[in-house]
Amino acid sequence: MDFIMKTLRYRIGNEVKPGILDQEGNIRDISSHVKDWDNKNVTIGKLNEVKKIDLTSLPLVENSDGYAPCVCKESIGKFICIGLNYSDHAE
Repeated sequence: MDFIMKTLRYRIGNEVKPGILDQEGNIRDISSHVKDWDNKNVTIGKLNEVKKIDLTSLPLVENSDGYAPCVCKESIGKFICIGLNYSDHAE
């Protein structure tokens, strides 16, 4: 099975930074490639670029103060998700 990319935002003190989970479930700091998960970076093109990055080359986040909202609310107008059980609802 292919690796499913999981983006996130995490907190260190009062700062919120973009991150990504590696295959072992560790948070990696991707701020050197993505300023934030906002309307400029949540695009097919940018996400395809991110898929090509060797996640083990990114800094490991070891002392996070928890997760932040998954996208930057100041720049995302609408975010639509479909749950894994969507086919059950469609039936």
